[in-house]
Amino acid sequence: MRKDVINNGVKYYVEERQFYNIIKRVFDFTVAVLFVVVFFWLFLGIAIAIKIDDGGPVFYVSNRVGIFGREFKFYKFRSMRVDADEIFESIKDQNETEGELFKMKKDPRVTRVGRFLRRTSMDELPQFFNIIKGDISFVGPRSPLPREVVNYTDYSMQRLSVIGGLTCYWQISGRSEIDFSGMVDLDYKYIKDRSVLTDLKILIRTPLAVIRGDGAY
Repeated sequence: MRKDVINNGVKYYVEERQFYNIIKRVFDFTVAVLFVVVFFWLFLGIAIAIKIDDGGPVFYVSNRVGIFGREFKFYKFRSMRVDADEIFESIKDQNETEGELFKMKKDPRVTRVGRFLRRTSMDELPQFFNIIKGDISFVGPRSPLPREVVNYTDYSMQRLSVIGGLTCYWQISGRSEIDFSGMVDLDYKYIKDRSVLTDLKILIRTPLAVIRGDGAY
């Protein structure tokens, strides 16, 4: 069943899958809570390492754009210097990928601990709290920054017609090695394919992609 949603003048074309959405939410909440409880020691260890590295804040909190263009607070372990936003203005013309994403292999904003966290994707762990809150899911398109969405076309905006996630086809297919248009195409593929089985397949493939570190920088 299709339902069109209009938010801030943008029409999102949504194929409703209510039973799938219920299963997805129950799985997300249950697994995220269990993970945070069992691996609390890992969260604590990373927090201590960040503090020892440069004494700055442990978490990086930013606004991200979620389903139907709604903004939410997005949590990550801080992997960049505290003055990263100021530095960005001086390097934004050195983007090494095409489209709305900014990627730079030797980004001067990234700290020593941050490079390790990014390589292992452990900077993403606080997003488990976003999953618990229902902002994102384990599987879904990457949630973009507001400054990225400003330049989205109508085609690009449709990737926001489903809930975002920690991992999706983009993350298991090369990550930063794939340009923005390629990411959008992969998100469209996910929107079309999404199901409990598809989500499980992506989740199973994600650890191997993290270990390989393809496109992680």
